[in-house]
Amino acid sequence: MLEIMGLSAEIEGVQVLRQVDFALAEGATVALIGRNGAGKTSLLRAIMGFMKVTGGSIAFAGRALAEVKPHDRPRLGIGYAPEDRRLFSTFTIEENIRLPAEVMKVLPSEIARRLEGIYQVLPELADLRHRPAAGLSGGQGKMAALARALMVGQRLILLDEPFQGLAPVLAQRYAAALRALRDSHPDIALLITESNPSLLRNFAERAYAIERGEVTEVAGGLAASSLAAAGLH
Repeated sequence: MLEIMGLSAEIEGVQVLRQVDFALAEGATVALIGRNGAGKTSLLRAIMGFMKVTGGSIAFAGRALAEVKPHDRPRLGIGYAPEDRRLFSTFTIEENIRLPAEVMKVLPSEIARRLEGIYQVLPELADLRHRPAAGLSGGQGKMAALARALMVGQRLILLDEPFQGLAPVLAQRYAAALRALRDSHPDIALLITESNPSLLRNFAERAYAIERGEVTEVAGGLAASSLAAAGLH
């Protein structure tokens, strides 16, 4: 479904992605593992059209994304939850979740249907939906960002460092939400970036490693990636 071939990108003249080849099938859950600054966020931003691509191609469901403006890519069914969440603090949680679909002029009945499914996956947010986003904890903010990505990400969701900064208990709750999402929406593909592969060991079926903007598939998946990170390979 998502096919990246020979992708290169730069920021202010500095190469941040180098000849990346990457594929993600419908319904797959894939982890992109790498240290801070390795290029994880850059790859997600390139998919969303927020990076200067200098070579290669990105195709989604057979369509070249170079032909699609960044603000139109969510209309293809791609949801993106950046690491910094980017919630509107004066809006309620539900207003933040609904916003991208309203901007896309999705019918109110369809927004209501999607909200119902989101609250089934993230029941904690249903109880907090009328609370201003400014009052959210870090973990709740991460879940709200996931919900907002789900509102438009009917085919692919990109999650950038979703466990970053979460206490172990909150990380477990977030992982449970991802498992619920996987069970209830098996056709949605997930691409999750993470610095610590052990957090996704029992969740993602495939893993890629990124270092200095170069991506390689990890033989043996996340188990092998976790051992490598611990220096045990």
